[in-house]
Amino acid sequence: MNIRNFCIIAHIDHGKSTLADRFLELTGTVEKRKMKAQILDGMDLEQERGITIKLTPVRMNYRSSIVIPSPSTSLRAGSAEGSLSNTPDNAQKRDSSTHPTSSSGSVGMTNGDEYVLNLIDTPGHVDFTYEVSRSLAAVEGAILLVDATQGVQAQTIGNLYLALDQDLTIIPVLNKIDLPNADVEKVSAEIIHLIGCKKEDILTCSAKTGEGVKEVLEKVIELVPPPNSSPYEGEDRGGIGQIDSEHPPLSPLSRGEQLRALIFDSFYDDYRGVVASVRMINGELKKGDRIKFMSTGATAEVLDLGHYSPQMIADPKLENGQVGYIVSGLKELGEVRVGDTVTLEKNPAKEQLPGYKEVKPMVFAGIFPQEGDDYNALRDAVDRLKLSDSALYYEPEHSQALGFGFRCGFLGMLHLDIFQERLWREFGLHIIATVPSVAYHVFLTNGERMTTKSPQELPNVQRISHIEEPWMIVDIITPKNFVGNVMGLVSERKGIYTNTEYLSAGSDQRAMLHYEMPLASLITDFYDKLKTVTSGYGSLNYEFKNYRKADVVKMDIIIAEEAVESLSSLVWREEAFKIGKKIVGSLKETLPKQQFVVKIQAAIGGTVIAGERLSALRKDVTAKLYGGDVTRKRKLLEKQKKGKKKMLAMGKGKVEIPTEAYLAVLKR
Repeated sequence: MNIRNFCIIAHIDHGKSTLADRFLELTGTVEKRKMKAQILDGMDLEQERGITIKLTPVRMNYRSSIVIPSPSTSLRAGSAEGSLSNTPDNAQKRDSSTHPTSSSGSVGMTNGDEYVLNLIDTPGHVDFTYEVSRSLAAVEGAILLVDATQGVQAQTIGNLYLALDQDLTIIPVLNKIDLPNADVEKVSAEIIHLIGCKKEDILTCSAKTGEGVKEVLEKVIELVPPPNSSPYEGEDRGGIGQIDSEHPPLSPLSRGEQLRALIFDSFYDDYRGVVASVRMINGELKKGDRIKFMSTGATAEVLDLGHYSPQMIADPKLENGQVGYIVSGLKELGEVRVGDTVTLEKNPAKEQLPGYKEVKPMVFAGIFPQEGDDYNALRDAVDRLKLSDSALYYEPEHSQALGFGFRCGFLGMLHLDIFQERLWREFGLHIIATVPSVAYHVFLTNGERMTTKSPQELPNVQRISHIEEPWMIVDIITPKNFVGNVMGLVSERKGIYTNTEYLSAGSDQRAMLHYEMPLASLITDFYDKLKTVTSGYGSLNYEFKNYRKADVVKMDIIIAEEAVESLSSLVWREEAFKIGKKIVGSLKETLPKQQFVVKIQAAIGGTVIAGERLSALRKDVTAKLYGGDVTRKRKLLEKQKKGKKKMLAMGKGKVEIPTEAYLAVLKR
């Protein structure tokens, strides 16, 4: 059987899911009457927001109309002569030489052979990079899709680096050529500058109209090597969130016929338990076989197996090189992990597959149920979301004010936003999310070091020697006209300029600015502000660099004389007044009025640095008067005034803080 495993990588909104739709139509995988836009984006959130959140595998059967020469040649990423290193500073033009792939699987192929094409559609937003990296580990080739109207964007380059680390076959494709403002020549020059290919290597298509889509699929068959010609275990697939390169490659003797399959995704089914998405590496698996998960030691019987088309289709067996699913019937969510190796219980493999490195969360927030009785439901919901969202990190947390909950780690603010939305939509849970924070390294006077993920964990000031915060390498791509605006925005956020590269020439030249910035500057509203100052043309990508010293203090928000623990945050000392003023101002606009005057204050230690007053809700006590002297009205108003004064003197009252107020603080 001729198998090709590939994925589509691109910046957000460059047409990945639409191109996948055309592939499904061209191969007849989905009937025309059942076809809809972005059919692989199965979540309601994905359809509503127009973005891909989850990787989605699908199998297509296709009869090719080309004759594949032997040996074939392709643009092979990471070749010895023209490799592109995984750092923006070293983004140089690659050598245009091609790297011959193995001829295994393509010798003697003639016109009209049938192929099994396993496609994985991937997200484009930087917050879901871990989904992309897991997809790349399960394939041999990648379509690098670039919008012909927008050109190379920051996440285009970020995803390309991930593919280079995996040593995949890269097929550059220009999309949206049917639009009147498409500039094929200019964007082709950018791609040539980026990966060093020849102009004739770049394919063009319109995923919307279907023009050129067949040629792209034929090129995938021609250039992407079959699974057996690219031994998985022998490749160095290192990198953040990638296959762990610390494990040595396996020797040919250890590559026996024992079953080994890599779990690259999973989800929970109420009736069938945990369902694992796997890439078969060695051997074959049949329904009824007893399997073992090598990391956890759990064993189970294969109740069902098959492939995605895009719905789940049962098969009698899964063979080497195929992508599919396994229904294990396991109800314990912790027994199946992404990156684990599946093998047979009776004839287990001697060595595990390397698996994935643990992803490092960038943003931390406390997640608490609004009602304390919902804690168990929240725990079960977070466990299930962890199955389908491997980048999610969580640990139990207790707050005196909010009760029991979880301290959760995310890759960015959009990741946090999607997580909250899924808790409500899929499980009906109302939650309180604390102000997001980054992970600070706190060095104590006794020489110890602790990692603080929330303001409540910060020790007493007298015990702190110094604090370090995470810094990121930031790449921003923008038209030349907006470079000044971007520089001004980044300098406000403590950014340090590194250098500038120009991706194209001419009047509409585009620049890639390299900066180093504190992560705390990025997690609130930086992306929104970047879109504003670049009129929507700017794009952003970032990755972790190191930790550096910072003057950070804990700022408390006090409402009606009570500190609201969930609104506390860690801020730079010199920015404390400005941030405090913004927060109390936004709370004044969003908090509902009470029967008494509500004081809203921002404080550091015992010092109030900013404050506002929310006036009391007043009943119209004069409504019952229909005439008489004005002194009657004054008498009632004075009586009301005395009552309000008495309530204010009492100092405080219970103030319910709505979700809108928390969101206002998050966005500042």
